[in-house]
Amino acid sequence: MNGSIRNDIKIGSKVMIVQKQDQSSGKLTEGTVTKILTKSPNHPHGIKVMLESGIVGRVKAIL
Repeated sequence: MNGSIRNDIKIGSKVMIVQKQDQSSGKLTEGTVTKILTKSPNHPHGIKVMLESGIVGRVKAIL
């Protein structure tokens, strides 16, 4: 599953996200979702979430 559909992502899901400053390099960060920030049902670049660590980014993969 990719991270572009909001219904695929649940709070507590393990995901890989890309942070804003890492978009050019494509560096991914792993974490657990605490908050879903994107309101629309889908987004072409990935749903924006906040991880337990407080890091915000767009979901690239659901683990």
